[in-house]
Amino acid sequence: MLALIRRISLMHVGWWCVLILSVCAAIGPHAALAAAPEVKTQGPGFYRIMVGDFEVTALLDGTHPFPIDTVVQGVQKSDIAHDLSRDFLQAPVQGSINAFLINTGSKLVLIDSGAGVLYGDCCGRLTGNLRAAGYQPEQVDEILLTHLHKDHVGGVIVNGAMAFPNAAVRVSQAEADYWLNPANKSTAPAFLSSFFDAANASVAPYVAAGRFKPFSGDVELDPGIRAVALPGHTPGHTAYLVQSDSKDLLVWGDVIHVAAIQLQNPTASVEYDTDAAAAQRSRRYALKLAADKRYLVGAAHIAFPGLGHVRKNGNAYDWVPVNYEAEPGH
Repeated sequence: MLALIRRISLMHVGWWCVLILSVCAAIGPHAALAAAPEVKTQGPGFYRIMVGDFEVTALLDGTHPFPIDTVVQGVQKSDIAHDLSRDFLQAPVQGSINAFLINTGSKLVLIDSGAGVLYGDCCGRLTGNLRAAGYQPEQVDEILLTHLHKDHVGGVIVNGAMAFPNAAVRVSQAEADYWLNPANKSTAPAFLSSFFDAANASVAPYVAAGRFKPFSGDVELDPGIRAVALPGHTPGHTAYLVQSDSKDLLVWGDVIHVAAIQLQNPTASVEYDTDAAAAQRSRRYALKLAADKRYLVGAAHIAFPGLGHVRKNGNAYDWVPVNYEAEPGH
């Protein structure tokens, strides 16, 4: 009897195996059991590295199409097309808006703040990415602005209030004197009119709270963080040199807008430059400094995370992105 039961059970197993194999054969070896929908979103925009004992977190505010054909100046259209093609790009190029959070161990310092709502739906993601990186806006002690253009200052406010309620906002005195003086608005190019309005509105809550503190010259603002004047793009455009344990990071703001073009031709300008000749001098100085000193660079508008080195290549420069590390500091 037991032998008969075993034989019947094996017959049923065999029948089910035949049925399953038949179904699989009908479906085919490459058919998906269920189609997965496309996600179409990126993960949180933050990337962390160590600079000596300082923890540096690159934060993405967003990307936006940079209108190269109308904005880039001082270079032939054919050269622009060639430079973009060489880097597998075509106009308009998506430009990153990057900021950098420096944890010195005693202070949390944010360099630039993104555009906030001033560039529309493309951007304004900095505080969300800051939270995703493990920090809160209330923890930021200081905001160092490279300059007062919309995509660098706009993120300091939300709904007209301080987005970083415990932070002091710092920028060069020359920059503050230019953008916060209503008289300069009337003599500037018309397309910059809204930039004056945005700068004033963005810093206003900090001014009212006594938390707007301009500085003058190439000064040490915090232990390990020094201002480096790079005027031209704006009157008081400033880089910040971050140094810890013999390691260096140069956060250079808008030295470069379109890497594919301006690294090959550092004389190329953008129409937003207040003084194109001065901007060219500052660009050449910053590129040579970073290459000669082998500084790590934090770039506002090079593809996120905007961290890498520049390498001299004849009369041009190459951008060498940082090597990805899953565990910073290892």
